[in-house]
Amino acid sequence: MRIVVVGGTGNVGTAVVRRLAAERAEHGSVEIVGVARRLPDLRAEPYGSAVWHAVDVGAHGTVDQLAAVFRGADAVVHLAWALQPTHDIPTQHRTNVTGTANVLEAVARVGVPQVVVASSVGAYRGVDVDGKRTPVDETWPATGIPTATYSVHKAANEAAMDAFESAHPSVVVTRLRPGLVFQRAAAAELRGLFLGRLVPMSIVRWIRWAVLPLPLPFVFQAVHADDLADAFWRAIDRRAPGAFNVAATPVLNPPRMARAFGMLGAVRIPLRLLRGIVTVTWRLRLQPTDAGWVDIAAQVPVMRVDKARSVLGWEARHTAEDALRELVVGFADGARVTGSGPLRG
Repeated sequence: MRIVVVGGTGNVGTAVVRRLAAERAEHGSVEIVGVARRLPDLRAEPYGSAVWHAVDVGAHGTVDQLAAVFRGADAVVHLAWALQPTHDIPTQHRTNVTGTANVLEAVARVGVPQVVVASSVGAYRGVDVDGKRTPVDETWPATGIPTATYSVHKAANEAAMDAFESAHPSVVVTRLRPGLVFQRAAAAELRGLFLGRLVPMSIVRWIRWAVLPLPLPFVFQAVHADDLADAFWRAIDRRAPGAFNVAATPVLNPPRMARAFGMLGAVRIPLRLLRGIVTVTWRLRLQPTDAGWVDIAAQVPVMRVDKARSVLGWEARHTAEDALRELVVGFADGARVTGSGPLRG
């Protein structure tokens, strides 16, 4: 089985390549092809287990390059995504939306039987704090949260996949919609993406005697990158069509997040206050996260994962708290993956 992983050097991509390499080591039936804008160091695992091609998915002429790489593949896993720069939305759109359109066009051009795309809980229509008490299944509208660029782009890709399915019924289209994805190795990448380089990774050592100030609606789900990678493999192995929510238990709320960070506890603050602070510091370029991420944390629904369990036979091996705690340890230890540009941070 020949599997192409587009965006194979980031947080999720590295875990997917690692999972595929483990499958090959056990059964010897998987050929792994990686696609990335910046090629990894093949001396570092798991990258040495794949054949790599340097492709910028959003660039002009990319469809021809991708089609050449995809030819003969049994499945394409599309993970490439740009979370930054948040001050340059057209650049993000180029990778996130144009890049996805290019991948789908290349899949259709060479007749790949299955494409598996990383969507997100962030693709769903938002809910208020009371709505978070009722978990939603995969039929909840994937129309996004309009004030968050990440969510708008994920929703645009969901619409593109709807159109692609109608136009190409012979291609199995699979969408995985995970919660936040954590692993120790992603510490440097996530620090750079969400906190900026002015904030040292060791900050988690300094906050243990503090309380965590967060709004009440900050209730969301997470999953360990290795567990999500296993869901990707199961979707390929079973050639399962459709959308699948992927998240571990328990649902993360402020007290649980404070516990994972080793802090004294959590204290409630107004959502508008946090949004205002984030907006001002983002506009001053003191940190790279815009207020759209506050809206995502406050509005994403809680997902049911029954379908992933019943159709894919998937179960999380890590709790959501354990996954977050592992990331926190990575912050404290300065964890990074030098073989990957994104994970090197």
